[in-house]
Amino acid sequence: MASAPKANAVVGQSGGPTGVINASLAGVITEVCKHPEIENLYGSMHAVQGIIKEDFVDLKDLSISVLEGMAHCPSAALGSSRDKPDEEYCAKIFEVFKKRNIRYFFYIGGNDSANTAHIVNVMAAEVGYEMRAFHIPKTIDNDLLVTDHCPGYGTAAKFVACAAMGDDLDNRALPGVKIDVVMGRNAGFLAAATVLGRQRDDDGPHLIYFPERNVPVEKFLSDVEAVYRNLGRCVIAVSEGICDGDGVPWAKKLAEQGETDAHGNIQLSGTGALADFLAGQVKNELGVKRVRADTFGYLQRSFVGFQSDVDVSEARNCGREAVRLSMNEQSGSVALKRVGEGKDYAIELICTELRNVAEKTKCMPDEYINAEGNGVTDAFVEYARPLAGGLPKTYFLGNYPRV
Repeated sequence: MASAPKANAVVGQSGGPTGVINASLAGVITEVCKHPEIENLYGSMHAVQGIIKEDFVDLKDLSISVLEGMAHCPSAALGSSRDKPDEEYCAKIFEVFKKRNIRYFFYIGGNDSANTAHIVNVMAAEVGYEMRAFHIPKTIDNDLLVTDHCPGYGTAAKFVACAAMGDDLDNRALPGVKIDVVMGRNAGFLAAATVLGRQRDDDGPHLIYFPERNVPVEKFLSDVEAVYRNLGRCVIAVSEGICDGDGVPWAKKLAEQGETDAHGNIQLSGTGALADFLAGQVKNELGVKRVRADTFGYLQRSFVGFQSDVDVSEARNCGREAVRLSMNEQSGSVALKRVGEGKDYAIELICTELRNVAEKTKCMPDEYINAEGNGVTDAFVEYARPLAGGLPKTYFLGNYPRV
């Protein structure tokens, strides 16, 4: 590989925001400033949309206070986009790159973002335009291949774990059935993280359901009835993408007029239909009087003041590493490799080819889901606990001895 070219760089943030995507952006900015090969760093407003419109912010002009404040602020500071560029779209991106002498492309996002970087990089190689395209992982769904976990997941996991802890305390005070619908179209990692807040043997969530296991209504009701009969209450976490016994998502069946996003996906998070349906089933079929349901929605990914310290640090280091790699490599996707467990938890950053991540997703491994398909195993808890960081301790006097 030839020495790094003297040229400009662009960075963008794509897809659903997270609690630490700005930490990755801060990592890119601070590392770029160490390399004189990169003359200007353009921040693209609303991802690829900003590139083709040449709607750029000068990121080298930010003050330290703004940079550091942004690193601890959720959502995408540059704005985001759900556009999924094809060859024609990427050709427009490439024309702007040539016009502006942009030879470094840092794209923070999920698998579609990796694919965009891959297409543009191949396009440049075909005409001999030296390009350094790097994907920086992010997603609260935690469903990217190669990487052990995704920046953004730890913070979202901390949020849903604390939300479930609060719901469990509320449910103890006023017993009944509480249902929480959590993000996760094809992977159940985030719903599974609600288990991290359990501190007592009878703590909820008592049942957790994932897209990886079909859940007929009859099984769901049978599970709830068993817990309710035993404890007199039941707290449930449900992935938005859970499927009926025939493999069709429940939310899709409930959508009379399916609202879709730019990728043609049925909207699952912006409606409370699934939560309402499940609550209705429990109330009508089991006769439980006190039934409540919430859809966590976008709160899970952009809640201010609720970052996992581990997640922030790893996200920022991923941004830094992408820039470092660009000094010696043509392209790639930054990935996290776990090299320590438990109290010795540690990761190292590696580089994988863009095509290994582009347009692919992973599901929760079988070893993380219990045999009944309604909860997690100790292996999952060991995997996820370090990512969320410390959680608060809760108290309930109902378990204390009576006098």
